[in-house]
Amino acid sequence: MELIGEYEIPAKRNQVWEALNDPEILKQCIDGCQELSKESETQFVAKVTAKVGPVKAKFTGKVSLSDLDPPNGYKISGEGQGGVAGFAKGGATVTLTEQGDQTLLKYEANAEVGGKLASVGSRLVEGVAKKQADDFFRKFSEIVGGEQVGEKQEGSLQPVESETNDKQNQSSNKGLPPIVWGVGIAVIVGLILYVYG
Repeated sequence: MELIGEYEIPAKRNQVWEALNDPEILKQCIDGCQELSKESETQFVAKVTAKVGPVKAKFTGKVSLSDLDPPNGYKISGEGQGGVAGFAKGGATVTLTEQGDQTLLKYEANAEVGGKLASVGSRLVEGVAKKQADDFFRKFSEIVGGEQVGEKQEGSLQPVESETNDKQNQSSNKGLPPIVWGVGIAVIVGLILYVYG
């Protein structure tokens, strides 16, 4: 499954880039995140408690960044283990484009899961993934945008576009969109770790 989306963040691109690479900011934005640490300039490790439908588990995950192009974007890949709940692995490409005083964050993500996570219906998983992505970016925008967020009308975070596409002939162990970790940069680092473990 693929997940594609865009969000307008009320902050300059350099601020967004720095925040996406700050484990303390990311930890505040990820529901259920117990620990998020930066092992190196390109690796994060996280412990997250996540629930997707009837499946709730503590996940330990590792995310790696590649093709770094500060402050324009990068690629992210990650995998997580949740014991009997299963595993998840996926990746995303994230780009940041400055638009005046705002930054347009675009992502394209994909993932596959196994174990109990694979038995949860794809529509439920998509719904959870979308909600987690929206929650993450709302919190991220509030933290990074600071006073700017308060100056805009409620809901200053603008999801520009979000769509999911099921690939034909998908095996039953694929389907959890990683955004949500989905999503990107360290943002996706956080999201991928949240939904995928």
